[in-house]
Amino acid sequence: MAPFWTECFANPSSVHGLGQRARRAVEDSRQNVLGAIGALGGQVIFTSGATEANNLAIRSVMHQRAHGRILTTRLEHPSVSEVTRHLKNTGFQLDYVSPDSTGTITAEAVRRALKPDTALVVLMYVNNETGVVTDISRISEITRKQGVPLFCDAVQAFGSMRLNVEELGVDMLSLSGHKIYGPKGVGVLYFRDGIEIGPIVFGGSQEQGIRPGTLNTPAVVGMGAAALFASQDVYSNAELIRDLRDRFEDTVSTLVPSVIVGRGGVRSPKHSNLYFCDVDGQALLMNLDLEGISASIGSACSSGSSVPSKVLTAMGMTSQQAMSSVRFSFGLGITKADVEQAADRVVRAVSRSKRV
Repeated sequence: MAPFWTECFANPSSVHGLGQRARRAVEDSRQNVLGAIGALGGQVIFTSGATEANNLAIRSVMHQRAHGRILTTRLEHPSVSEVTRHLKNTGFQLDYVSPDSTGTITAEAVRRALKPDTALVVLMYVNNETGVVTDISRISEITRKQGVPLFCDAVQAFGSMRLNVEELGVDMLSLSGHKIYGPKGVGVLYFRDGIEIGPIVFGGSQEQGIRPGTLNTPAVVGMGAAALFASQDVYSNAELIRDLRDRFEDTVSTLVPSVIVGRGGVRSPKHSNLYFCDVDGQALLMNLDLEGISASIGSACSSGSSVPSKVLTAMGMTSQQAMSSVRFSFGLGITKADVEQAADRVVRAVSRSKRV
């Protein structure tokens, strides 16, 4: 990224030499992303992040229609749930697929929920709060037969699970740079050939007119490099992270009363959501922070909110249980010693956070 902050600080839309050097770097990154997700065709549009990519995909498809239904879930990230709710307020219909007790959205549940006028199916691959995995490839077989486009938020899957758009059968897919150790403030919208995507903001011809505005060249270059790294050694890295996550969960649940949210379903290796019985969640977060542990209640995009997680309540938890459930994340660089120390600190923090 560094050269594009300094000696090649040029607009990639410019025709001069420095501009064309920046343009080549952008196009190389585009090919890197396409290769990293196993795309045999289709296009990649760079955005300011997955939130913009999600909005672009959903709003673009629905704005081409006068009416129709969106099929989604109550488990989606706010950047999906808020835009679908906005579209409902403008006249579109919104249907929800219910999860089972583990938080899993099954292909059969999607098949039953489809209606003749369903215009778009919107499902995340890996839930950002529980790590529960959706069987997107089986669901895409159903949506393809029905002729309904399928959009997948794959932000939480990339880098820790195999991600191949041809195998998944998705029509559109979003990614985020900072979830794969790339820069913040850059994302990707992939869409296959035959899917028409139009702008939701206007003011330029960049990114084929789909996403106007001067590209953040350093971030785009970083996204392309991070995507290549994320597609390498996925299985070995995932196995290591999963073992550490499981060790953490087993240790904590043995020492303090807790429930592993989503256990029983297929989970991503890097997510852990623990419900601690009779614990004040906000107090626990503060105590964890004092112990040097960074964790969250619900989505990071809802940090500071005193509202219980919509994901957990949709799974059947009470508001009090949801507010006592903490999300931990695991990644590269974490060691067995780190996990053992973290588990000890969590136990101390839980003991100090018990409700009176």
